Order: sequence, then structure tokens, then C-alpha cells
Amino acid sequence: MKRNRITVLGSFVADLAFRVDRLPARGETLLGPSFALGPGGKGSNQAVAAARAGGHVSFISKLGRDPFGDIARKLYAEDGIDTGHVYEASVPTGAAAILIDAASGDNAIIVVPGACFTITTEEVDAAHDLVASSAVLMAQLELPLEIVIHGLKLARSLGVTTILNPAPAASLPDELYPLVDYITPNESEAEALTGVAVASIADAERAADVFLARGVKNAIITLGAQGAFVKNAMLTAHVAALDAGAVVETTGAGDAFNGGLAVALTEGLGLEAAVRFGCATAAISVTRPGTAPSMPLRTEIDCLLDSSYGHTAH
Repeated sequence: MKRNRITVLGSFVADLAFRVDRLPARGETLLGPSFALGPGGKGSNQAVAAARAGGHVSFISKLGRDPFGDIARKLYAEDGIDTGHVYEASVPTGAAAILIDAASGDNAIIVVPGACFTITTEEVDAAHDLVASSAVLMAQLELPLEIVIHGLKLARSLGVTTILNPAPAASLPDELYPLVDYITPNESEAEALTGVAVASIADAERAADVFLARGVKNAIITLGAQGAFVKNAMLTAHVAALDAGAVVETTGAGDAFNGGLAVALTEGLGLEAAVRFGCATAAISVTRPGTAPSMPLRTEIDCLLDSSYGHTAH
């Protein structure tokens, strides 16, 4: 049987998004024009992005028995995401306060992880058979680090490809890097992890070299409007961003990219084409408000690739 399942080990939090004409200064109160409550959390967003992009997706996480948790359950049911290993916690589901500058789309975010942070190594181990049947295990850093490492070790022991989106940036132990097949930081995360300030393509390559030297197989540094930079032992490439229209909100762009990348890799695309597919997914997401709600459908991604390159990425 061809393994095509993508398993995401990650967080769910409810996103409380406040739009303001500009971000407030310390101690300042502003009246904002709009507020939205919706599903969020990097792991959850990536699972939704992958499912809408055509992936066969399972999610490992933990939710509270509360209205925020119910938002997640409804979303996964609608998007066909397998929740056999989404556990129930006795603490409330987490939340993120997102302040969005309505003019630029820039944001400032506070995350209180809540229920998903109570997941245990035993609960990860209970998903052994699920991980074993997967083509990819994808993780981020919105869970306790010991859980992330445990999940990556489990996947590695089963010969499953691993993707780590090291967001939000955190100090990582040396033992983690060799467990990672694909690492996908943005510029600021790459700088935090490698000490290389990423302001150019050449900087991105220097940062990528640090990751490769630490044992990562493929370094993919996302560069926002500049696309992404990719390097491994055989390939060095800059993949340009795609233009899907005016930027409304960039909050979910990284999650869109990672979900799209996972799908493309699972479908057997080469690395450069897979990164292009991820860039297309992200390009569409930033033209819409919200995180999970902004994730595009496969038909939209294929259409953008077709109009940009004259053919789909298959």
C-alpha cells in the first residue's frame, strides 16, 4: 500500500483576531473596527491547509471540553481530518490574541496554549500505528519540546519523513536536528536558530548551511514576499513567490506553506516543485483574512500554478 497519509502533531488554539488601524503602543487603548473568533494554532492550521490542498490528514493534539474545543471539532469534521488521536484535556482549550494592523497586515500575537500543552509522551506513543502508516509527520514548536522530540524520534524509528516548522522560534537541542528531514523556518526563526541575520538570498544560504551542518537533510527558509530558499546536499535553489492578489493578512502564510509542502512531498514532487506548491498555497492564503479560514482548496492552488507557470506542478 502506498503511504500517503500526513500526520500533524501540533497545537489548536482559538484565534481572537482584533483589527486596528495601527498596533497600539504600550499602555495605549485603541478602538478597533472589527473582531473575529476562529480556529487557530500552528499545528491545526497546517492540518487544515494540507487537507484542503488534497492531503489525507490525521491530527494528534488535545482539546478541552469547551466552546473553543468545539470550534476545532467542527472544523476537522468539515475538512475530513482524522481525529482518532485528538485527546480530551481537563484544562481549557488555549487561545491566541492576534492584533492586526489593518493597513499593512502586520500582526502581534500572544498565545496561551492551554489543553494542547498537556499532551503526554504516552498519548503520542498511542498513535504509533497511525504514524507508522503515514508518509509524513509534521510538527511545530507550539507543544512542549519533549513532546516534539518524542514525536520526531517515533517517526524516525518507523522510517517516516519528518517536517519541523520551528515556530515560534525556541532554543533547540543538538539532538533534534538529525531527526528532521525538512526544516522550514522563516527569516526571523532562521536567525534565532542559526545566528545568521537573513536579509538576502545569500544570507538564507548561510543560514541553511548551519542547519545542514547540524544534521538536517533539507533546509527550506521561507522569505515572505521573496518566496523561499532551499538547500540540501544536491540542490541549491531560490523559489520565487507567486502573486495571487492583494495581501490582506499574513498570519497564516507559514502554516499554508507547510501544509502545501507536506502534500506535494507526499505526492512525490521533487523538492523545488514541492516548495513552489507550498509558495502557491501561501500566496492564496494571504489574500484572505484569518488563518484556517484562509487556507485554499486544491483546485485554487492548481489554478494559480497553471496561470503562473503554464502547467500544474504535477
